[in-house]
Amino acid sequence: QVQVAESGGGSVQAGGSVRLSCAASGDTICISAMGWYRQAPGKDREFVAALAWSGGPTYNSRVAKGRFTISRDESTNSVHLQMDKLTPNATVVYYCDAKNRALSSVDSNRCVEEAVDTWGQGTPVTVSS
Repeated sequence: QVQVAESGGGSVQAGGSVRLSCAASGDTICISAMGWYRQAPGKDREFVAALAWSGGPTYNSRVAKGRFTISRDESTNSVHLQMDKLTPNATVVYYCDAKNRALSSVDSNRCVEEAVDTWGQGTPVTVSS
């Protein structure tokens, strides 16, 4: 199994920056991508950015607007979301997502089954004017 945990949320003034982190644990060799989603009050969860191990980063251009950067730290099984020049908004919860397969019960170096999404609990970000 895989677990992910977010950190780094909080309050910031407009124009400021926030760096979110997501640490994965468990069967991390079965993770193929990690990313970020966010959910504002009364709205659906939406994609923000993702990083595939075999590819590059992808962004929701409408959300990121060239101000967000996703990166990976392989040594800590973490991904980070650097958000700059933030604009005022009500508290938005950012969720980390890992796409992972299951670790084989007979071969600990092999991953099996279809990839699933593993979600964190979310970390709130509030940008004040």
